[in-house]
Amino acid sequence: MRLEGKVAIVTGAASGFGKGIAERFVREGASVLIADLSAEAGEAVAAALNAERPDAARFVRTDVSRDADTAVAIATAIEAFGGLDIVVNNAGYTHRNKPMAEVTEDEFDRIFAVNVKSIFLSVRHAAPHLAAKGGSILNIASTAGLRPRPGLTWYNSSKGAVITATKSMAVELAPKQIRVNCLCPVLGQTGMTSTFLGEDTPERRAQFLATIPLGRMSTPEDIANAALYLSSDEASMITGVALEVDGGRCI
Repeated sequence: MRLEGKVAIVTGAASGFGKGIAERFVREGASVLIADLSAEAGEAVAAALNAERPDAARFVRTDVSRDADTAVAIATAIEAFGGLDIVVNNAGYTHRNKPMAEVTEDEFDRIFAVNVKSIFLSVRHAAPHLAAKGGSILNIASTAGLRPRPGLTWYNSSKGAVITATKSMAVELAPKQIRVNCLCPVLGQTGMTSTFLGEDTPERRAQFLATIPLGRMSTPEDIANAALYLSSDEASMITGVALEVDGGRCI
């Protein structure tokens, strides 16, 4: 119960890393608002969590790149659970692995809207509430922002922006006792695996796994464990950190 009494928002929590984070947070005592575009999957996650602990979760359909949607999600969390302590900006988007000149303008705009603009919107609406008693903002970046891979140039760039924004936000919000950190996962076993690889074949997986010293992809549980620590009071002296959860890939 390391998050007992805490209220959290997790974006992109209907699947993948976000779902893993939401599940772990609820099991550790938090009340969680699931903000995601997928209504069917999001409602299912909330229902499953409420079956474990009644009234522990709420779902709000949210396009994190839209200001109005973000404002509604944050207001709903506060209304439903009585406050706000933790914001996890997990929702992400990428293009299929391909040469950078082949990425369309629409793809580029969507990548930066979901991966970068969403954090701008989230912090603008959440910070005044977090400042009331201090709190934690956790952004999900990527090893792509630290050790870029060919074929994902604009995705890499967006995650690099997340890392830099995290450090700058940490300094600016520290006087308000708001901590800001980010996680940098290596390629994980999620719905976007084939997009990152270009094609999800045994050969492509083996080629990528050869670059990870621990020899495996990350899992939602790996990311949830790291998110739990950085969002808990145990990390009260940690801010501005980009924590690599990557099996050694960035060494």
